[in-house]
Parts: sequence; structure tokens; C-alpha cells
Amino acid sequence: MAQTQLLLLEDVDSLGRKGDVVSTKAGYAFNFLIPQGLALQASAHVLRRQKKLQEERLVLAQQEKKEADEMSSKLHGETFGFTVKVDHEGHMYGSVSTHDIADLIKMQTGVDVEKRFIVLKHAIKQTGVFDIQLRFKEGVAAQIHIKVMPEHAHE
Repeated sequence: MAQTQLLLLEDVDSLGRKGDVVSTKAGYAFNFLIPQGLALQASAHVLRRQKKLQEERLVLAQQEKKEADEMSSKLHGETFGFTVKVDHEGHMYGSVSTHDIADLIKMQTGVDVEKRFIVLKHAIKQTGVFDIQLRFKEGVAAQIHIKVMPEHAHE
């Protein structure tokens, strides 16, 4: 399929950042990126906008880096605990997902972490302590600990 040159008007995950000129399949460009206002077809006129967009992106990147550094410093090394229901053999009912982790972080610290920043391949389905990576914008990372404890039936 033919490739199309585009100027990105916004950051697009796994494609590029605002102000980048990228090549992508024509279908993706014309059916999604352009109609959504995320990109323009890269013509000479459009490319003149590139410098302005890149300058805007640089300012935004500095702001996002500062915010990500603040979140990382507040959360790095922290431990968050979940109490879960288990059967008589110790197997969990349900699981702990990125949504659950984000909600608990917000509740305990006031820091609003987006689910997509939590690196979790699969939901946690057993009790124990788990090291969880957080990947914020601008490459800023942190590690937290999730402690999943069984609820005691006799309490």
C-alpha cells in the first residue's frame, strides 16, 4: 500500500510527536489521522507550519517533563496495599488491574495517574508483593510496590 507523508498536528502514540513529518499508510492517514484533525498531508505550504508546531511541542515537552518528574518523585518506592477475597485454597476472586491501581494511587496520594502509565502485562491474580513500573510522559519512570493481601474470613 502507498505511503503518505503527513505533518502531525498532535502527538500520536507509536507514530510521532506534534510537528514531526511522518510516513504512514494512506488508509490510516485518510481514514483516521486527517479526519480526526491529528495530521495534515505534507505539502510545501503545510511544511512551513512545521517549525511553529515543533516550537509549541518543545514548550509542551518541558511542561510535561516537569509534571512527570513531580509525579515520579511523589510515587517512586511507595507501597500500595490491596485486600482481596480469596477462596479456601488461597486463590483470588477477581484480579487487580491497572484501573484498580490508578484508583488506589489517587485515593491514597491525590496523584492522578493515567492507566496507560502503569506497565502491567496482565492483571494481578495472586497474593504477594509486586514491583510495578510507571512510565510517564517524556521518558520519566518510577517504580511502586503493590502488596496484595488476602482478606481474613474470620475477621
